[in-house]
Amino acid sequence: MLKQCMLADGRVVPGQDQDCPIQVHVAPDEAEKRRLVEQYKIDEHTLNSALDPDEQARLEFEPDHVAVIVKQPKNYSGRDKLAFKVLSVGMFRFADKLVVVQSFDLPLFDGKQFSRVGSLNEVMLRVIYSSTVHFLEHLRVINQLSDELERKINTSMENKYLINLFTLEKSLVYYVSAAGSNVALVERLKLNIERLGFRAEERELLDDLSIETGQCRQQAEMYSSVLAGLMDARVSIVSNNLNVLMKTLNIITIGIMVPTLVVSIFSMNVGIPLQQHPQAFWLIVGLAAVSVFAVIMVWRRRKW
Repeated sequence: MLKQCMLADGRVVPGQDQDCPIQVHVAPDEAEKRRLVEQYKIDEHTLNSALDPDEQARLEFEPDHVAVIVKQPKNYSGRDKLAFKVLSVGMFRFADKLVVVQSFDLPLFDGKQFSRVGSLNEVMLRVIYSSTVHFLEHLRVINQLSDELERKINTSMENKYLINLFTLEKSLVYYVSAAGSNVALVERLKLNIERLGFRAEERELLDDLSIETGQCRQQAEMYSSVLAGLMDARVSIVSNNLNVLMKTLNIITIGIMVPTLVVSIFSMNVGIPLQQHPQAFWLIVGLAAVSVFAVIMVWRRRKW
């Protein structure tokens, strides 16, 4: 699917002209890929890398354009079951055109980051900026989910909460890798400012972007480290909860067995004391109750 966009009044807006300076290709099929390779001379390997979620962010210089691959989080949905995934977005900057290739229809030009855009270079930088903001939002959500799962694990023994926690930990590993990859991309852009022809405003934006991507990586590393470090403790909590439950079941079992023993003794089909006593039933019930009370007192005294 092809989307045409243009710059108008400092914003990226949809356009209808086939010569619009911004072209977004969403999940291109083989025919579209072939057209991109033939018409824009885009390297086929680089084009496939832009659609590969496992590809690292990078900057490449071609004879007539610059290729940028940036990592971006996928929009989360309930079907993902707490798995936060990472995608790649390819941007190919020509002299008068910006071609964007992505595997999913992500809202690239939404948000306050695109309230004032003056050039195609700035659009490219703000896509990276928007991706970093998206990562930070997901990291905050992951942190909140982790806290909620921790509270549930403290009072539950169900495996599903641990599995959810492991899924979050796996997502953070991918996020740390993606955030670090974006940091390397921004540093490469800073080293090639003159070659890329960035203006003063774009250089300031690149400096801000360097700070934001660095903070994003640090935050992802911190959350990943904390989650991985506390995982063993949370597994121990589940094991301790199981021990407490078994202890409670043992108390109930012993509490039932002792009066059952008393009643069983007086139920034997032989001559027993009190069998002719008019209050024998109540005496046996009383002995059973006393045995239960005695077990409870011994249990408390020994602090079992």
